[in-house]
Amino acid sequence: MSTPTEKLQKVLARAGLGSRREMEAAIGAGRVKVNGSVATLGDRIETRDKVTFDDRPVTLRAADDVPRRVIMYNKPEGELCTRKDPEGRRTVFDRLPRLKGERWIAIGRLDINTSGLLLFTTDGELANRLMHPSTEVEREYAVRVMGEVKREHVVAMVEGVMLEDGPAKFSDVQEFGGEGINTWFHVVILEGRNREVRRLWESQSLTVSRLKRVRYGNIFLDKRAKAGEWVELSQVEVDDLATLAGLESRKVPELTPDEKNRWSRDKHKRRPVQTMKRAKPRQR
Repeated sequence: MSTPTEKLQKVLARAGLGSRREMEAAIGAGRVKVNGSVATLGDRIETRDKVTFDDRPVTLRAADDVPRRVIMYNKPEGELCTRKDPEGRRTVFDRLPRLKGERWIAIGRLDINTSGLLLFTTDGELANRLMHPSTEVEREYAVRVMGEVKREHVVAMVEGVMLEDGPAKFSDVQEFGGEGINTWFHVVILEGRNREVRRLWESQSLTVSRLKRVRYGNIFLDKRAKAGEWVELSQVEVDDLATLAGLESRKVPELTPDEKNRWSRDKHKRRPVQTMKRAKPRQR
């Protein structure tokens, strides 16, 4: 009887090292070794194999052994969806609670000028399924549009337009009013392509002046997390996400006393705001 194997990037994501896409990039860059040899994309491994990431041993886990935690973060404008920025700018990972032996994996991304709901999980398989286009998870955005929005604009974006990376469309568009030349809409997309919402409006010669994600699947951004804050999702909410991803329910582990203290400290950490000092008036 043959021993079951799994794709290397799937096992690495399950170990909490990043999303499958990030692990594919790491494998392609030669950062992963299996039994002492540099791995290649397409490799499959068994649980008895020895795997290293950046020359550090990786603890291989069965799917049922991976803790499934999910937090909701309310991203402010100006933060980057990357772990580290060479220019030292603030990233969405700066304020997240610290983990031991695991990493937070972002479920999707938002560009620097977009605010709102971001989900992070310790379960790489959950992240991969929720991000994959075939799952068609709804992402809802509140959009402030500058310019006169006509019915034909909305019809075109719902029926679909051709962007530089292929066809795109909104599955729903609802108007929420506004003042002057600015009108608020709520729109829904089923993919997470780069700047997709903005580019759809730009295809109609309209400009998005504010963009905020308010829902991902069945999770709505609510008052539990103010801008720059996070909250851990309940068992029911995590189970709902798992169902959406076609995965079985798994108990959300309780925080240890050490984790509670560390998470409490992390929840209240803030980076000081640099304010410009007013120049002293010249004496005459």
